[in-house]
Amino acid sequence: MAVLSSHPNTEQTQAAAGALPRIRRYLDEHTEALASVPVLVEDSREELLLPREAVELLAGVLAHMAAGRGVSVVPDHAELTTQQAADMLNVSRPYLIGLLQAGEIDYRKVGTHRRIQASSLMEYMRRDDQRRREAADELSAMTRELGLD
Repeated sequence: MAVLSSHPNTEQTQAAAGALPRIRRYLDEHTEALASVPVLVEDSREELLLPREAVELLAGVLAHMAAGRGVSVVPDHAELTTQQAADMLNVSRPYLIGLLQAGEIDYRKVGTHRRIQASSLMEYMRRDDQRRREAADELSAMTRELGLD
């Protein structure tokens, strides 16, 4: 699933900020490979069993909401326009088209329009984050070697 943004109101932001620590604590305390996580429905004795992956996704959604950023969940197979993909990357549409033409992100053409599968965009984002982390680690190592820290 990919995450796109919209903005929560103050009440939603506060509710997310309140729920997030409880969910994170539960996940941290129950690290064994649970297939499902029990969730008690408020004002009820009813318990739901949710897939652990869904609860982990929910924790990510709540983290964004608590920070004032909204989210929408998009299936991996969804196709995005170049403008939607550029917005997700926070880059200009021409820059994104350059990435497509350079083969950095898979896409297909529908007539004259480019369509990007959400899973391809997320894979690019993961690779880009990894490259950035490696560059930062290398820069830190060079700083230590030069005694500049």
